[in-house]
Amino acid sequence: MTSPSTTPPESAAGPAGDSRDHLGHGLRARHLTMMGLGSAIGAGLFLGSGVGIATAGPAVLVSYSIAGLLVILVMRMMAEMASARPASGSFSVYAEEALGPWAGFVLGWLYWFMLVMVLGAEITGAAQIVTGWFPDVPQWGVALAVVVVFAVVNLWGVRQFGEFEFWFAFVKVAAIVGFLVVGVLLVLGLLPGTDPVGTSNLLGQGGFAPEGWGGVAAGLLVVVFAFGGIEIVTIAAAEARDPRTAVARATRSIVWRILVFYLGSVAVMVLVLPWDSPALAESPFVAVLDVAGFAGAARLMEVVVVVALLSAFNANVYGTSRMAYSLAGRGDGPTALRRVSRRDVPWVSVLVSVFFSLVAVGLNRLLPEALLGILLNAVGAALLVVWVLVAVSQLRLRRRLEAQARAAGEPMALRMWGYPWLTWAVLVALAALTVLMLTDDAARAQLFSTAGLVVVLLALYALTRGGRARRLARNGQHSAPPG
Repeated sequence: MTSPSTTPPESAAGPAGDSRDHLGHGLRARHLTMMGLGSAIGAGLFLGSGVGIATAGPAVLVSYSIAGLLVILVMRMMAEMASARPASGSFSVYAEEALGPWAGFVLGWLYWFMLVMVLGAEITGAAQIVTGWFPDVPQWGVALAVVVVFAVVNLWGVRQFGEFEFWFAFVKVAAIVGFLVVGVLLVLGLLPGTDPVGTSNLLGQGGFAPEGWGGVAAGLLVVVFAFGGIEIVTIAAAEARDPRTAVARATRSIVWRILVFYLGSVAVMVLVLPWDSPALAESPFVAVLDVAGFAGAARLMEVVVVVALLSAFNANVYGTSRMAYSLAGRGDGPTALRRVSRRDVPWVSVLVSVFFSLVAVGLNRLLPEALLGILLNAVGAALLVVWVLVAVSQLRLRRRLEAQARAAGEPMALRMWGYPWLTWAVLVALAALTVLMLTDDAARAQLFSTAGLVVVLLALYALTRGGRARRLARNGQHSAPPG
């Protein structure tokens, strides 16, 4: 029997067995790539970027650069582990092996909770736009229709889900590329009736950083949420046809594209319009296209925004269901979450995600105007906790993964750069970011609420593990060794 110290918890045989033994393998590298792009390019870019600019001014570019560099490094760490040991629980599995069962439990359920909050933000953003087109349709009705449609998509089968997500994400990637082309022409004054914009908006109106470093720190809350979602590639790797190669290829292409999309789009916005423009805060992409004189394109951009939000919603239903499936397989959730349909889909886990989407629909009816802002502010610090535990896990597992690769006689498919120094640098940067957030009232409240959630999860872990041990003892069994 393989030692737990060399095999991740999700690789054990039996009921808690590796999800790869039970789920499908219909995803390809192109599906993983577009899934990563699709989940990251959503509310954070199309709606949250305006909030970030209003918070930090043009210096939000610094916020995006810092977060972008961090996400590239963290994604590289996750991809290193995922390419060596694909698992539907991804970083939760690796944290369990590196730090113990408590870490896998806390990280898995914290991430699940974060994605549930993101689901609410995405469905709310899409419903708000659609009800603007059709004022007689209630916002909660639009949200309900979206939930039903994507429940069907996720239950259909992983290959069909991957193909659907590929084309959904392709539409918004093409739209962003088109937006960047129009934006560059507008900045250079090459469109009819326009002049070069210069740097008056970038450096005027209080300077590049009108709110100072406090504004940059506050802007990071929105930015951290914006980049969240890219890690779903490592979750989906377990259902890829060739997971070792697919996750490495997808990771290499995703992170740089997303950084260009975010920094390029936001740079166009702060060059074309004053950072405190109400139109920019309300709908940044449409505001820029209005300046360019593309009124029809502005409405088309609203359609693209809806597609982007729905694509991210679709991918995050997938992410929450696979994380819940993995947690249940390791004894950290109800066993019903492990049930798989004939189409190799964990249908109970999908329906649980859909249920909480319906909860968000109810909130749409009660708080249609305020809900988006509440949800956008509910997840930033949770992602920081995820990143910290990912970095610590990679530090502890790297040498073990190298030893196993040598024993197998083949090189690792992907490695983290500059190990261990860059990993330590990421941890230092995350600690510095936490200190900066403590200087901001809203960010400080976010950190404290996330810390409270972690404490609750630790308490739940202690209760569930204790109850499980007592049940096994009553049955004359022994608790399984930690993964």
